[in-house]
Amino acid sequence: MSRIGKRIITIPEKVEVKEEDEFIIVTGPKGTLKQKKLNGISMKIEDNNLYLERDCEENKALHGTLNSLLENMIKGVTDSFSKSLEIVGVGYRFNVQGKKLIINAGYSHPVEMQIPEGVEVKIISNTEIEVISINKQQVGEFAANIRKVRPPEPYKGKGIKYKDEHIRRKEGKKAA
Repeated sequence: MSRIGKRIITIPEKVEVKEEDEFIIVTGPKGTLKQKKLNGISMKIEDNNLYLERDCEENKALHGTLNSLLENMIKGVTDSFSKSLEIVGVGYRFNVQGKKLIINAGYSHPVEMQIPEGVEVKIISNTEIEVISINKQQVGEFAANIRKVRPPEPYKGKGIKYKDEHIRRKEGKKAA
């Protein structure tokens, strides 16, 4: 049984958490994030600790969800989230032009992707990039969309993969 909702979240010195209307706003050195309040869950702050309480048993799943979201928001405004991707293949490469990420991944044309607002793409080399943002959900979603352009294949290992991802390799056909 999960007890994530009862977890106490410590708020760092430079971070401010406040409730406004139906939103919870977290402000820190890197920026501001906003989360809609969930019905049946109340929030209280006592000496730099954040507590969430639910009013009934039906809100148990939402209790843990909101706790995790708030913890990620606090981590995001203090230290940004990032995911590293690399592209494997002859002639495959990444390039950033303004607010567009251009991916050459073996197709007849380069694939252009618009970089979302609040997300930064840092080029490490032609074959490596890092997606950085204060919003964990945006980082994961944009990185997944980049990977979807050319997912890694198991025979030669060509494609776009996460830096820490291990591709299980398959053996090709046997010649007679």
